[in-house]
Amino acid sequence: MIYKAEDYMIGETAWCPGCGNFAIREALAGALFDLELPPHKILLLSGIGQAAKIPHYLRVNGFNGLHGRALPPAVGARVANKDLKVIVESGDGDSYGEGGNHFIHNIRRNPDIAHFVHDNQVYGLTKGQASPTSEPGMKTGVQVEGVTAPPLNPLSLALVMGAGFVARCFSGEKEHLRETMKEAINFPGYALIDILQPCVSFNKVNTYGWYKKRVFFPDIENPRDWAAAMECSRQWGDNIPLGVFYNSPRPTFESHRSALDDEPLSMKPFDPQQVTSLQNDFL
Repeated sequence: MIYKAEDYMIGETAWCPGCGNFAIREALAGALFDLELPPHKILLLSGIGQAAKIPHYLRVNGFNGLHGRALPPAVGARVANKDLKVIVESGDGDSYGEGGNHFIHNIRRNPDIAHFVHDNQVYGLTKGQASPTSEPGMKTGVQVEGVTAPPLNPLSLALVMGAGFVARCFSGEKEHLRETMKEAINFPGYALIDILQPCVSFNKVNTYGWYKKRVFFPDIENPRDWAAAMECSRQWGDNIPLGVFYNSPRPTFESHRSALDDEPLSMKPFDPQQVTSLQNDFL
């Protein structure tokens, strides 16, 4: 039984002391508790990386995929069982680097999935090389002369591709993150939260202190204003806005498929003979 938010948390974590992943884990546990979602109704998927270990540390159904490949099984699970709340939670390298293709095309498809990205601007599991969101000039053990490529802006990209829910949070603002996660989980369609998460071991630039001096909560009057959302998504540097920049639902991937209208596909009777007859056509 779940009596308090902490009941969702299990296992001994392998994260570094001070890692932003701890706050993200606590925020998600709190969001699931507030939404009164029982563990058997939740599926949490990830790829590979420090952030991607999170399915092991929460009392829910979990799945670890290949590096960058969390979204495909998430869509498959959502199609198979519409009664599940499907959440993808992984790092910036996993989601925007190796998983960049899936990131783009699942925004187009708009499956009913919440996607929470732990954005620490490095590859933490493999000792801190630059990720797609690393700042120009950042020096790492691989980029010894500093990062030269401009960083990917995942929020602007998501907005351009037509995402209906786009938000930025900071692991140092845990209660705000918890509330935003609840909105994203309840949103009908693909929902992205890019979570600024300091890596205390490998990213010595984007620290808690660095973010605390810069993050703020703008007054977002109309979350359906795409142009205003794009303007927020482009702000970076001395002032970094947090919040739900855009919230405008559109028809989901599932709503276009009449076979998904009634009971979940996973509950429908299955006749192996039907598959056999199809296989025989190729003999």
